[in-house]
Amino acid sequence: MKPRIALSVLFVLIAATAFASDAAAAQSDAQKSFDKLKTLAGSWEGHVTTVPPQPDIEGKLMQASLRVTSMGNAIVHEMTGAGRPDDPITMLYLDGDRLLLTHYCDAGNRPRMVGKMSPDGQTVEFEFLDVAGSTQYGHMHHAVFTVIDANHHTEDWTYMEPGDKPVHAHVDLQRTK
Repeated sequence: MKPRIALSVLFVLIAATAFASDAAAAQSDAQKSFDKLKTLAGSWEGHVTTVPPQPDIEGKLMQASLRVTSMGNAIVHEMTGAGRPDDPITMLYLDGDRLLLTHYCDAGNRPRMVGKMSPDGQTVEFEFLDVAGSTQYGHMHHAVFTVIDANHHTEDWTYMEPGDKPVHAHVDLQRTK
C-alpha cells in the first residue's frame, strides 16, 4: 500500500511541475517581449513614410519618447511631430501571460492589441484585440516595433480609416543624445 501512495504522490508532483513549467514558459514569452521593449526607453527621432501617402505627415520629422514607469510595470510611449498640438499616448504592459498595448488615440478611442515576439527576438508585433469608444473616425489596428540596435529601431503603425481602409505609417527612429 505504501509504494502505491508514494507513486501517486510522485505522479501528482510531476504533473504539477509540468503544468507550472508550461505556464511559466507562456508568461516568460510575454515578459521577454516586454523586457525587449524596455530597452527602447529614451528619446528618439526619425522621418515617417506612409502608404498611401498622407500629405499632412509624409516625410515629417517625428519625435518619440518611451519611458518605463509604475515600478517597471508599464511603458509610456508618446509620439509627436511638427504642427501637432499634443501626443497620442500608448501604454504597454503585462496582463498575466499577455503583453498588451492600449493606444489612447487622437480619434477618441482606445484600441487594445496583443503583442508577440518574433523568433529572432528583435520584433514585437501587436495584433488588434478590441476597441473602446467610437470608431467613427477610424482606429489604430496594428503596431510593430523592430529593434535594429541600441540606437536604432523602427515602428510600423496601421490605422484603419472608416470603411476599413488601412493607412500604414513607418517611422525609422534614431536615439537622440
